[in-house]
Amino acid sequence: MSKNDKPQDAIELLISQHDEVKALFKQFDELGERATTSKKKLANEICEQLIMHTQIEEEIFYPALRSVSKEMEDMLDEAVVEHASAKDLISQIQEMEPGDDLYDAKVTVLGEYIEHHVDEEEEDMFPKVRKLKLDLDALGAEMAARRDELLATA
Repeated sequence: MSKNDKPQDAIELLISQHDEVKALFKQFDELGERATTSKKKLANEICEQLIMHTQIEEEIFYPALRSVSKEMEDMLDEAVVEHASAKDLISQIQEMEPGDDLYDAKVTVLGEYIEHHVDEEEEDMFPKVRKLKLDLDALGAEMAARRDELLATA
């Protein structure tokens, strides 16, 4: 995420974050049994990316959607519940070490949760959001600023 990229609208920003974290999960899956240092580093990066991403969605993106669309309520409620499940797994993974029982399984299941969540957002939510009366460029700028703020404190 270089700062000289052209500004992204809110949806483009979220999709680019989705793509980044999917690539990290793919790297994790390709690591061998003994790559414990790399696994820990990648799992930590995945967790930090997801924490930042869910925070931006919950603080900025979802409230903006709720403010303009009652129809989005159920979809947004489900997304928040999915975030809660992911955050629970994230905290478990962060407290563990590669080699602990179920470490790889928890990272894999987190990846499956995220894949499901991403599919719902990109195939169902985002097309609906594009039809709403929202300034996605302004929202994207606000979300990018918050991302940079969170990355600076990470």
